Amino acid sequence: MAIRFRTISAFVLGMCAVSPSLFAQDYDLLLKGGHVIDAKNNIDGVMDVAIKDGVIAKVATDIPIASAVKVISLTGEYVTPGLIDIHTHSWVDQPGMLEHGVFPDDFTFRNGITTVVDAGSSGWRTFSEFKAHIIDHAKTRVLAMLNIVGAGMIGGAAEQNLSDMQAEPTAAMALKYPEIIVGIKSAHFNGPEWLPYEQSVKAGTAAHIPVMIDYGARRIERPLSELLERVLRPGDIYTHMYSGHRGEQDSQTGGPGKGMKEGRARGVIFDVGNGSGSFSWAVAVPLVKAGFLPDSISTDIHVHSMNTDMKDLLNVGDKFLALGLPLKDVIADMTWHPAREIQRPLLGNLSVGSPADVAVLSIQHGSFGLQDMYNTVLVGHDRMVCDLTVRNGKVVYDLNGLTGEPWDAPPSAGNRQSRRWTTMNERGFGTARPTPQAGDKPTQPQH
Repeated sequence: MAIRFRTISAFVLGMCAVSPSLFAQDYDLLLKGGHVIDAKNNIDGVMDVAIKDGVIAKVATDIPIASAVKVISLTGEYVTPGLIDIHTHSWVDQPGMLEHGVFPDDFTFRNGITTVVDAGSSGWRTFSEFKAHIIDHAKTRVLAMLNIVGAGMIGGAAEQNLSDMQAEPTAAMALKYPEIIVGIKSAHFNGPEWLPYEQSVKAGTAAHIPVMIDYGARRIERPLSELLERVLRPGDIYTHMYSGHRGEQDSQTGGPGKGMKEGRARGVIFDVGNGSGSFSWAVAVPLVKAGFLPDSISTDIHVHSMNTDMKDLLNVGDKFLALGLPLKDVIADMTWHPAREIQRPLLGNLSVGSPADVAVLSIQHGSFGLQDMYNTVLVGHDRMVCDLTVRNGKVVYDLNGLTGEPWDAPPSAGNRQSRRWTTMNERGFGTARPTPQAGDKPTQPQH
């Protein structure tokens, strides 16, 4: 019996010594040793994240390296769910609004964003065209809020056309594409009427989705307090919360204006929507000091805002780090919180079975001037930088070559299976690939 035991033991030890590459690994990609922040699952600490077939397969401490085709060491990095920006404008070739939108892939992955919501560029009469031109071609996950204006956000008189604000056809289009359309948007209305907001809520109710309001011009006939206390439903979204344009701030106390606290108590959601004219330090600082924090952080990105005080989603998040919010709360406002707001519980988290959308972030320390719409500056001392982005289980952005290998070294077994974990070009493995020669190291420049 003792001899048989020793034979089995020797066999097991021998098997363990064999290269793991000879066996089928459990995971395609292993993100090793990063600080994971996942608000849905209450994770805020160093853990490993394993990915298989485009979904999260396991989140745990010390997942074996040999279990994955590709391992990326992320010591000192933050690993979060892919970021979600719920206020973007993505219709780059929209008739009547030339050069207003930004194509999603042009700004998303380099900022750790894997999902965007186009906030009202298209209406029920133009959504099919928007889908065909933008949504169907983007690698980024693009969802949409339908504008209550059937023609969409084409500016000018069209956005003031009450006769084109119809709940029934808007709801019907939303119900036709429930996998894409996640809300109704009203924006830029200057008149005294309540009709745009009432029709938006009616459409949202029929389609079982939230409404997002950009409240347009400030009118005494339709005060903000009444919108927040009467018109909007729990779960509806008020964006541009720190603009100060429409009574968001009490002129006497500097704190939240009439209806803001009451709206929040009713369940109205408050979103940043920085934009190019919707974020003021003179509003944000006292409101945050009073405890009126955002439910979600978004950009309102378009070709103008991205070159003004709103640089990108990470820059907007940096503003709230500078205001004293903990990193984990800022990340939650760009991941799990917006996912809940748009009723997408599989997004914005690293739960097993969720799409493997991941952002890897580092924090730079220094002095960073953060601007508002009036070009006034608050100096922050932390800046988020996206080092790596994974979309549906594959690396789509890698700032510093974390996934790369030395150019003059033979390709590893993991890189020979790179199609399992990256969208980037794989190395040529045939005889046509140049062989590095001795002395091929790059020469250091003389200074």
